[in-house]
Amino acid sequence: MSATVHHLGREATPSLEPLMALVASDMNQVNSVILDRMQSEIPLIPELAGHLIAGGGKRMRPMLTLAAAKLIGYEGDRHFKLAAAVEFIHTATLLHDDVVDGSDLRRGKTTANLVFGNPATVLVGDFLFSRSFELMVEDGSLKVLKILSSASAIIAEGEVNQLTAQRKIDTSEDRYLDIIGSKTAALFAAASRISAVIAERDEETELALDSYGRNLGIAFQLVDDAIDYSSDREVMGKDAGDDFREGKVTLPVILAYARGSEEDRKFWKDAIIGHKISDDDLGYATDLLKKTGAIDDTISRARHYGQRAIDALGAFPSGKAKSAMTEAVEFAISRAY
Repeated sequence: MSATVHHLGREATPSLEPLMALVASDMNQVNSVILDRMQSEIPLIPELAGHLIAGGGKRMRPMLTLAAAKLIGYEGDRHFKLAAAVEFIHTATLLHDDVVDGSDLRRGKTTANLVFGNPATVLVGDFLFSRSFELMVEDGSLKVLKILSSASAIIAEGEVNQLTAQRKIDTSEDRYLDIIGSKTAALFAAASRISAVIAERDEETELALDSYGRNLGIAFQLVDDAIDYSSDREVMGKDAGDDFREGKVTLPVILAYARGSEEDRKFWKDAIIGHKISDDDLGYATDLLKKTGAIDDTISRARHYGQRAIDALGAFPSGKAKSAMTEAVEFAISRAY
């Protein structure tokens, strides 16, 4: 392998299209597994699962499993079921998240919990988690099982950590990074790493792919948290300001609170505990974020983690897979602009 250095940033607008084209035929195989394994004799289960699974979404995580397999030249077929397992884990967490957050929109559609109710949504999330573990066991690799089961536990820990930090304006930046490292980056990392395991590559290759996925996941979440205050429903698939109204203390808020005047801090304290949730309050909060440079600095941090993701690919040979995975990082950052 020859080391190459790629710096974040390009003249053309980055896109996910190269990654999607790279894995298109493989995603057809993964989608077949997903459709087959979401079936049940209980009609509500495929109906509710299909509401979210068929509702769009980039399928970034399973695509990373497939792209990583191409990057290292894996020619088997075990990654199809494992990529489906990754998507089931992700979908299950989304179903549970929407219940916990009381969300109204997901991927631009009414959330499953509003359509089918909270109990059914939680239980179908559990069903999808169970299906994911069936797929892991069928693969037969204890190492893959360990990586994905560990990621599932870490995601749950991250969600609980976020829940206990909710409406606490004194949440530190370190704790915030711990939260997103668990609830978002852990599955990105695991999804990327498992291809190296089934391809029987060395630990250095595993760790490089893990680093790529982990740093991409952090960058992706940082951008999501920034655009919650600076984008719209069409871009995010949810209403702008959802984090603000739910009292989530994300990095933009942490930075703005730390840099704000006494009056600004009073506003943030009232807002985060739920006393200021109107559109005017959201507009004022956004102005404070811009005035303190909190959004710009959050995006700057995202670019830092994005560059680390790209650097992790440095030792892999140039080609379509590496190029597509690099552009996927650039796309994740570009959503902020």
